[in-house]
Amino acid sequence: MSIRVGIGYDVHPLVDGRALVLGGVSIPFPRGLSGHSDGDVLGHAVIDALLGAAGQGDIGSHFPSTDPAYQGARSLDLLTRVVSLIAGKGWRIGNLDATIVAQDPQLSTFINPMITQLAEAMGLDAGKVNVKATTTDGLGFPGRGEGIAAYAIALIEERE
Repeated sequence: MSIRVGIGYDVHPLVDGRALVLGGVSIPFPRGLSGHSDGDVLGHAVIDALLGAAGQGDIGSHFPSTDPAYQGARSLDLLTRVVSLIAGKGWRIGNLDATIVAQDPQLSTFINPMITQLAEAMGLDAGKVNVKATTTDGLGFPGRGEGIAAYAIALIEERE
């Protein structure tokens, strides 16, 4: 069986007047992430990890921020489309691991709902999805509360 691995990374600045959405979960916080879509950096990092593993470019090549069709789009809907795309290329997801980098808000109570939302969007058992959150102990743009970043790594397997 053939396997491939891809890595994804995304970052958006925190701004007033937007809802904070991470992994498809709305998180109570006074600021949200800017972006053409819902700004879900975790969803975007997962999309890029899957596209990279399948050799299918990146999120911007499939869902450009210049296309009004994606204005305010729910990132997990885009993720579901990517899962269909890579399935059409002969791949299935083996597992996903992701890390959110944010000083605030505290995310531990939202991790399991994020896992559930991501697993559902990808058609996976939740046991194949792992999400973690970390701070930067006040260092860099996340530590200053200027933005949130996410990393994801995905393993895909050739469909039998």
